[in-house]
Amino acid sequence: MKKGCKYGTHRVIEPTKTLPQPAWKIDNTMEIYDNEILIDVKTLNIDSASFTQIKQDTGEDVDKIKARMLEIVNTRGKHHNPVTGSGGMLVGEVKAIGSALKGRDLQIGDKIATLVSLSLTPLKIYEILEVKKDIDQVRVNAEAILFESGIYAKLPEDMSESLALAVLDVAGAPAQTAKLVKEGDTVLIIGAGGKSGLLCLHQAKKMAGPTGKVIAFEYSDEACQRINELNLADIILQGDATDAVEVLNKVKGVTDGEMVDVTINNVNIPKTEMASILATKENGTIYFFSMATSFTAAALGAEGVGSDVTMIIGNGYTKNHAEIALNTLRENESLRELFTNLYV
Repeated sequence: MKKGCKYGTHRVIEPTKTLPQPAWKIDNTMEIYDNEILIDVKTLNIDSASFTQIKQDTGEDVDKIKARMLEIVNTRGKHHNPVTGSGGMLVGEVKAIGSALKGRDLQIGDKIATLVSLSLTPLKIYEILEVKKDIDQVRVNAEAILFESGIYAKLPEDMSESLALAVLDVAGAPAQTAKLVKEGDTVLIIGAGGKSGLLCLHQAKKMAGPTGKVIAFEYSDEACQRINELNLADIILQGDATDAVEVLNKVKGVTDGEMVDVTINNVNIPKTEMASILATKENGTIYFFSMATSFTAAALGAEGVGSDVTMIIGNGYTKNHAEIALNTLRENESLRELFTNLYV
């Protein structure tokens, strides 16, 4: 076997001297190097911002969605949406393991979920079998490569593949929430009714405790009702997260003008940076999990309104994030039942 770089630079085609994620094009030849894992891919879970953009661009026509996905992969060697810059993750079975990785706790035939983005994962799609538009999942006949540095999780035995995939796709969000929220904090979850938002609500209530306050901000009636039925928030606000002044006024009204200590932004559309900034108190923290976030808009926007807040880029990885995310469903039976109804 040919020797490869730990970080997959041997797969980069253009531009040279870059890593696979920022590269425009990578080599998706499915002959593995000595430090790679070959995966027989069953399902792709496309990043919410990316899939939303693709659906809007194609008028939600399934054939056009398939064609657009194939165009991206055939052009770039990976599913790296050139508009949103994001990818997603996958589930499949281990098909081959490079000779340099033989010591790992991994066997051929193991079912795994990759916990690195499709935007850096060499991928070859042979056929798209089904597009599940409502849950951002695509069943495929495909193969993919995981680099030596790539992280993964073996699928748990106490939940279905589809359920685990739905949770692991957004594992970073609840885990980062658990790390950022302290007892007694007032927490705002923007985009609280989606996958990541619901998981974050559970962790926020758990960590803030009885002396804290969790505020859910959502756009749709259905999502607000869902949050209310699950009793995941102390306060539910309905509105448009792209309207920063509306968010400011609503949050000000329910916090007596104090605003919030921590804001978690899970919205899958652009232009919600200022809402997050204005809702957060001086020296507070904002975690932008959404891949639709503009770093420029956030940085210059905070500067423009004189807001001294700590803003964290939505790193999808933090220590033990897969286990924390899966445990969220194990801890909350009602939430698990909802996820099962929606994603299985």
